Amino acid sequence: MEKIVVNGGTPLRGSVEISGMKNAALPIIYASILVQDKCVIENLPNVSDVSNSLDLLRAMGASIRSVGRNAVEIDCTDIRQGSAPYDLARKMRASYYLFGAELGRFHTAHAPLPGGCDFGVRPIDQHIKGFESLGAEVKIENGCIDINTPRGICGANIFFDVVSVGATINMMLAAALTPGLTTIDNPAKEPHIVDLANFLNTCGAQIRGAGTDMIKIRGVDHLHGCHYAIIPDMIEAGTYMIAAAATSGTVRINNVIPKHLESITAKLQEMGATVVEDDDFVIVSSAGSLCRTNIKTLPYPGFPTDMHPQMSVLLCAANGVSTVTEGVFETRFRYVDELRRMGASIKVNGRTAIIQGGGKLSPAPVRAVDLRAGVALVIAGLMTEGETEISDIQLIERGYDDIIGKLRNLGANIRKVYVSDAEELKKAN
Repeated sequence: MEKIVVNGGTPLRGSVEISGMKNAALPIIYASILVQDKCVIENLPNVSDVSNSLDLLRAMGASIRSVGRNAVEIDCTDIRQGSAPYDLARKMRASYYLFGAELGRFHTAHAPLPGGCDFGVRPIDQHIKGFESLGAEVKIENGCIDINTPRGICGANIFFDVVSVGATINMMLAAALTPGLTTIDNPAKEPHIVDLANFLNTCGAQIRGAGTDMIKIRGVDHLHGCHYAIIPDMIEAGTYMIAAAATSGTVRINNVIPKHLESITAKLQEMGATVVEDDDFVIVSSAGSLCRTNIKTLPYPGFPTDMHPQMSVLLCAANGVSTVTEGVFETRFRYVDELRRMGASIKVNGRTAIIQGGGKLSPAPVRAVDLRAGVALVIAGLMTEGETEISDIQLIERGYDDIIGKLRNLGANIRKVYVSDAEELKKAN
């Protein structure tokens, strides 16, 4: 078992380079299935979700090779429909992009249902509704989804009952090569939706309106290869912004798009932190006490749900009572029990956490329960004086590129250690 060990109490200082966005890289990797040509994807983050996705495509017959630091060439010319390994697909949520990619290219799809972080019900009903609008028949059995088009497939008007990033991406993948015009009403507007559209358009697709209230996709006959660079990761950037404020440090965060960070910047400034923006970097500093605030997560451009646990940790240090309301997922509060082990005063009522700030956290053995909750515990460890051990760190490594190295460069006392099963058993007894 690997663990992260943090000896906190030191302000973070210096600069950090933000990697490519995981949530953009994954759909673009699966979108390459639509292209019977070579695509070079640059600025890929070195995270397990990306490497697992590339392994999955290799297992399906894609040719993939490294062409430089954080860049790969993907050729899906000979990919085999319906051949995704069950065990690989179950490792991540993003594997459900196989549904739209296979349907778009082959007009049929067979793939395992996805895995990923567990924070409440995450249905795929909007995905199914969209596929059926395009003329598909969908069946789920034995842990897999089968999508067929016995009467053909054609463009359609699709209206989502709720905003869904995954469903929006799957419809874009399915419609890019589907004859006719497809419109998506009430789509997600996140930056990675726009990045996927830009990638597909670079390959010859005709997609308009990504990032707005309606996306229009005119199906084309084929897509060609391209060179494309992934946008910076706004969630990674936001995590370092909060870590700087939480440790009363000063950190310059490079390779960002400040507009993507506006909701995070606004809350940090409201709490009393200083945020200075430039074209491609932000500087976050905090020297005094922080003020309470209320957060409600919403679809973009609202406050991102993937910043919810990190902000909860920061609010533990703010004076007064704050609230965090989860407006995207049914629940995302499994991390609260871990923070309570460190002395946090948090009560959960339905979708809202009530946080009594101003107290000091203390070190304790804790475990990551999902990706963002795990990195929130790292921030909590940085805030405390003493040694915090975090287990189940494979969840953190799903989405953060070299987090230990980057935090060390900012002055953090943090390391990864290996603990044998025998040592763990002895400690437990």
